[in-house]
Amino acid sequence: MMPEVDARMRLSPGHHNENLYAAIEHLLSSGGKRVRPTVTLLTAGMLGADHDRAVTLAAAIEMLHTASLVHDDLIDGALLRRGIPTLNAQWTTGATVLTGDYVFARAAHLASQTGSLAVMDLFARTLMTIVNGEINQLFRTPRGDIRQDYFERIYAKTASLFELATTGAALLCDSEPDLVEKMRAFGYNIGVAFQIVDDVLDFAGDQRRVGKPLASDLRQGLITLPTLCYLESTPNERELYGLLDEQRLEEADLGRLIEAIRSSDAIDRALEEAEGFAVMGEELLSGMPATPQKAALADLARYVVRRTL
Repeated sequence: MMPEVDARMRLSPGHHNENLYAAIEHLLSSGGKRVRPTVTLLTAGMLGADHDRAVTLAAAIEMLHTASLVHDDLIDGALLRRGIPTLNAQWTTGATVLTGDYVFARAAHLASQTGSLAVMDLFARTLMTIVNGEINQLFRTPRGDIRQDYFERIYAKTASLFELATTGAALLCDSEPDLVEKMRAFGYNIGVAFQIVDDVLDFAGDQRRVGKPLASDLRQGLITLPTLCYLESTPNERELYGLLDEQRLEEADLGRLIEAIRSSDAIDRALEEAEGFAVMGEELLSGMPATPQKAALADLARYVVRRTL
């Protein structure tokens, strides 16, 4: 099914600058797990949605995700993603921004092709959530509740897209509101679990496979769950939070903190929280049609916390 999604993303709605096509080919060929479109297609298959509309929705969601990465890499100054040069490593800032905008527009066009006003409304709201999350991160001010800040951030960054995948697929089937809500909650839980594991791999993964320096979020002053678990268990380190947030931590102290987190139980504690969200997600599948897609979604809920990249 994924070749159909990739083909749909490459299908242009018009004749545009050849550099835009080259950029899209570069982005789509650079790898990626395609988890979001997989979730979309499995949910749609389980609930009996029209296959062609489901493929279009899956392509729209992956294109939206791809567009957000273009802007993320530019904002973060990232020169590599999955070990491959980013667009902003090769193009000017202006060209990169405009290309990201173009990919957002392509995603919206695909979403419109589902023929569902409810899906389009959800798509637009998800895009606003993603952008609002980025703005909050850029203009962040400590509120004292580090955990709430973290979970709000990963909702905007990741879980909202998983919600779009599962809720959008349910909407394509004109499902009853309680079923739509159940699938929304499933998407939320596996999306949160997925991002927590990503944050764990930022500390514990293989740097060569991740394609970027380990603890890159911490180096930018971003507190993710492994750091949060460490700070919660070591009250004497709490003053580091203010220094991290203001990016005033000396390199030697930063290196010491990274090693302390890696050698503590913070990684295991974060993974336990991810497992809890995945289990809640899997439990929400109870009562859904007994189909191969349901079994695959349950497998996927387990996969997101056991993957190594």
